[in-house]
Amino acid sequence: MESMGEVLRSMNNPALRLRSRDLEHELLNHPLVLRLREEHPEMDESRLRLHLSRLYQYVEESRNCANCPGLERCPNDFPGHYSKLTVESASGFPDLYERKTACPLQIARDNQERIRKRIRSFYVDERVLSEGYDEIEIMGKDPRRAPAVGRLFRYIESAKETGLPARGMYLYGSFGTGKTFLMCYLLHELAIAGFSGVIVYMPDFVEELKTIMTDGQKLKETVDTMKNCDLLIFDDIGAENLNPWARDHVLGPILNYRMNRKPTFYTSNYPLDGLEKHLSFTSKDGEEVYKGQRLMNRISPYVEVMQLVGENQRGYSGGHSS
Repeated sequence: MESMGEVLRSMNNPALRLRSRDLEHELLNHPLVLRLREEHPEMDESRLRLHLSRLYQYVEESRNCANCPGLERCPNDFPGHYSKLTVESASGFPDLYERKTACPLQIARDNQERIRKRIRSFYVDERVLSEGYDEIEIMGKDPRRAPAVGRLFRYIESAKETGLPARGMYLYGSFGTGKTFLMCYLLHELAIAGFSGVIVYMPDFVEELKTIMTDGQKLKETVDTMKNCDLLIFDDIGAENLNPWARDHVLGPILNYRMNRKPTFYTSNYPLDGLEKHLSFTSKDGEEVYKGQRLMNRISPYVEVMQLVGENQRGYSGGHSS
């Protein structure tokens, strides 16, 4: 069908005026327009003729959607949207209204964007967060992971049904068994349910603190983000080169604020007693058992401990690891 603008610009030509009448007849008898007229008999042909441009847009965009080339190449005036026509009464007379409506592909993209915005990562590879998740693959990757994975699934379902508990999880195991991947899956699933989440890779975070400790505003914003998100994950805790200031003035206040309020999650190569030894030793002050115990009192009572057993997936094709 020719552009209505092209037809209107050539109305001085008698032959084209005849062509415009043919196009008008073709448009008013298009199956989509006939269905509209059948559903709204109160819209007689004379009123429809007042909205030929809307009808044309409706038909053209419906044709585009039927042969959808994808969002990136959407030819509609408002990409990712199509014209939807409704008949409503105005001053006692029926009239035709057009609304731009998001298509299923656009809705899916918007949903993914909302999910993405609920998740913030500090020093964690964004690709881990953006990859797809296959629950069958997660459960079947290594049968030895089944107890921990099953418990994680139950936690997610419970949180979706009854809300987040104040207690989080402590997931520990050897290198490459998929601890980070499982926690990213937890974040993703609960972000879909509307919860905000932050995941922090501890070794890089502690190093970065050395550079931002002099920037009070940035430090406050970072700490407040971790305090107030619905879910907080400290990834690979125990692998950082800890210093007293990071432990006592950053990590301690974050955990102190969150305990009994919001769940905090951890991945580590250490069991809890090993983590306590790690937190008791800093590169500057050496061993400080009391300070390590004090921090552990903000961790141990507020987590369910799970060991993740399995093969090291690093280096395997398609394998997710942590």
